[in-house]
Amino acid sequence: MQVAAEIVRNEVPYVMLCGGEPLVVPHFLPLAEALGAAGVCLKIETNGQRFDAGVAERLARLPIRSIQISLDGDSQEVYERQRPGGSLARAHAACRAAREAGLPLEVTFAPTRLNLHEAGAVIRRARALGAFRFNTGQLMRVGTAARLWDKLEPSASQYGEYRALLAREAATLGQEMESCYSPFTLEEALKESLDEPPATLLVLPNGWVKVAAALPQICADLRHSTLEQAWKAYCSAWHDDVVTAAVRRAAEDGRQHAEANRWQPMAILNS
Repeated sequence: MQVAAEIVRNEVPYVMLCGGEPLVVPHFLPLAEALGAAGVCLKIETNGQRFDAGVAERLARLPIRSIQISLDGDSQEVYERQRPGGSLARAHAACRAAREAGLPLEVTFAPTRLNLHEAGAVIRRARALGAFRFNTGQLMRVGTAARLWDKLEPSASQYGEYRALLAREAATLGQEMESCYSPFTLEEALKESLDEPPATLLVLPNGWVKVAAALPQICADLRHSTLEQAWKAYCSAWHDDVVTAAVRRAAEDGRQHAEANRWQPMAILNS
């Protein structure tokens, strides 16, 4: 809540609450309400397993940019293979709860070898559920995906077919639902960041600030610095040779992304 107060004090206009799964955090709603009551626009990324009508009703009182819910399959069998223990019915119910509360809904789909054959059905499902945007792209080799990469990574031909599907679907959707899949790969996004770094602080649960999701570098620690100091350190990091070299390596070799969770505090952390 101390960081939330700093966000408000520094007039940060937009915050995304994500994870992991943000709704497992006991103070998720008080945090969202503290930010929203101060006029901070919010985006919530969730798997939908704990998102119900009660949560939607409380969030609907706040300035919400969108509720983004992961639908990684269109059958329980496929969905649960990718999200063990998860309920597709609960995810669909979360989407309906968001729309019934008047909240803007986005659907995201992480393509893997397990679920790509249901991608078209998920796109149609997202449209039927009232999503204004469908988000996707190449599977990122970070977190759990990095550990299970050999089992999850689609082949080049599968990705080719998937991109063709996305192009066909985008052509038929018109104004009904936006299809967002560019940049398609993490490598493409990293290359763009060298010319135009994202104006985004990625704050980990322990207070550390990462330079980028696909990189291991930590540039600030909000337990010991102010938000303003963290922002200055973040901006400085994007001019640091260590970071630019890491970005170039990761942009050229996707295998480097697997190192993203092996956090590496930078020298500026203690400067």
